[in-house]
Amino acid sequence: MVLFKKQREHPKFSRDRALNCKPVKNIQVYETRLETGTVMLTYPVGTRPWVAALIKRFSGAVQKPITKKLELDTLGSAVWDLLDGKRSVKQVIREFSKSYRLHSKEAEMSVTQFLRHLGKRGLIGFKE
Repeated sequence: MVLFKKQREHPKFSRDRALNCKPVKNIQVYETRLETGTVMLTYPVGTRPWVAALIKRFSGAVQKPITKKLELDTLGSAVWDLLDGKRSVKQVIREFSKSYRLHSKEAEMSVTQFLRHLGKRGLIGFKE
């Protein structure tokens, strides 16, 4: 008898390998530049197939895609603008550090945490 599901093991990346990956924006994300200069991201949220089938069965209608919005602050917008699919994470950190006169370790912690957050939401992916 199995009491707990076994969690999927994620591949282990070395720090250098992770910093050499290139963040790529999801093509389904729509970005809007606000008057304040910050960026508003609008992105679709996927529903589980069984939930969509249940809604369709009981309401008879196909569910419209659900979208969410995320407003980035000034620093988040600056990092978002640096994501062009050509720069590596290391290069994004270096540019961010220069622009805001931050110590490299401080910039690395901030940028990597932000990119991890965007990745969990499915707003970006990484390529080697």
